[in-house]
Amino acid sequence: MLPAKFLEKLDKSIDPAIFDIKRPTTFRVNTLKIDCGEQAFISLAPLRQIQELDIYKNGEIYVQSLSSMIPAVILNPESCDCILDMCAAPGSKTSQMAALMRNEGHIVANDNSRIRIYKLEANLKNLGVTNTSIIQSQAQTLWQKYPETFDKVLADVPCSMEGRFYTPDPKTYKDWSPKKVKELSQLQKFILRSAFGCCKPGGIIVYSTCTLNKQENEEVVEWLLKKEPGQVEVLSTERINPSPVMEGFFVAKLKKL
Repeated sequence: MLPAKFLEKLDKSIDPAIFDIKRPTTFRVNTLKIDCGEQAFISLAPLRQIQELDIYKNGEIYVQSLSSMIPAVILNPESCDCILDMCAAPGSKTSQMAALMRNEGHIVANDNSRIRIYKLEANLKNLGVTNTSIIQSQAQTLWQKYPETFDKVLADVPCSMEGRFYTPDPKTYKDWSPKKVKELSQLQKFILRSAFGCCKPGGIIVYSTCTLNKQENEEVVEWLLKKEPGQVEVLSTERINPSPVMEGFFVAKLKKL
């Protein structure tokens, strides 16, 4: 049973029954290894069967939820860009951006966990990513090391993952609590302000989560606007409600003035 306090705060536009549905496994074609003209998104099942395929083992396809593919598309990385991926492991969005950039330009992929960085390194190597350097640091402190350095910054932050809740699997929601949401919101604010500090004037920041509450989404963006008055323009905000094929997601595209 999903947490009662979560259900109490759930947006009225979301039917709680959606969390009972198992979504199909989705993947994207890795255009760094397969010349198919464009990124392709295909739904198949089950995951274990896909992982047994040679094209999966060889890094020619990469399993990733459809919603998770959206932030990189909105950031629109180009081959001339210098990009910071602030919370990069295990490398889903990093490798997607590298493919969109055709392995040109430069990506700095950061994570604060050595264990997660091992997974990031392995994934990028398997997928043929060569335009990326990996660092280990607290995302909220990166502005000190990289002041106004990057053309574009992706802040896909740690969150309460409400958009991925699946009722039959308690592991997806057992750690959720209002206290954790509050703690994560504070961390997210510091990471987003660090993203602002790392971004060049005129550059683009994409802030994203796989959660549903306003405290970790709209309110974090609003906090940055108050902290940096007149210095940030909101270009777009997108809410993806959970559906039979899509996880819940939030994406905001910002411009540093």
